[in-house]
Amino acid sequence: MDKQEILSYCDHTLLAQSATLKEIKQICDDGIKYKTASVCIPPCYVKEAKKYVQDKLKICTVIGFPNGYNTTATKVFETKNAIKNGADEIDMVINIGLLKARKYKAVKKEIEKVKKACNGKILKVIIETCLLTEKEKIKMCEIVSQAGADYIKTSTGFSKGGATKEDIKLFKQHIGDGVKMKAAGGIKTLSDAEEYIALGCSRLGTSSIVKIIKENENA
Repeated sequence: MDKQEILSYCDHTLLAQSATLKEIKQICDDGIKYKTASVCIPPCYVKEAKKYVQDKLKICTVIGFPNGYNTTATKVFETKNAIKNGADEIDMVINIGLLKARKYKAVKKEIEKVKKACNGKILKVIIETCLLTEKEKIKMCEIVSQAGADYIKTSTGFSKGGATKEDIKLFKQHIGDGVKMKAAGGIKTLSDAEEYIALGCSRLGTSSIVKIIKENENA
């Protein structure tokens, strides 16, 4: 797989708490230059980033991030606000406590409400696999599929672990037709990226792949 094909799977990501608008514009420049699938950035920068890139690049942002325990009403407001500001894609974090308490209907209803607030835009649902049992991961595959989300996503990158190939294999066995997979957290090399794509991921959340390619160009 050539580098450009790998880049086309990448949501080029900058979600550090210290990120500045200057840094956001830089990753937007990189996203345009290297033709990434999108840039994934904090909600506060969506409006300025969309104005900056116009239609040259998809803008993705995060909702209920990184802990997921915001109220549903807050997540819905965040989503509507992000879409109004120009977001093309939404990555939301589930309420992990509700899942642990087996309040499955509430978890599903929240995803459905956020999906509705997306107004036709792509919704990726972050389930934070490192905090879940295998049974909970399988249950979330079912819930995400039933709720009408576009993607199931492994991780925020802000907890105790990121994507694993075992989790992607598990997703593939249990997600419904039409649900895609996004691996995020810990994808550090081109070979990592290739492996996740080979396993069936349609998106990769990473800050490393563009960085590697830039460094190779300058070597």
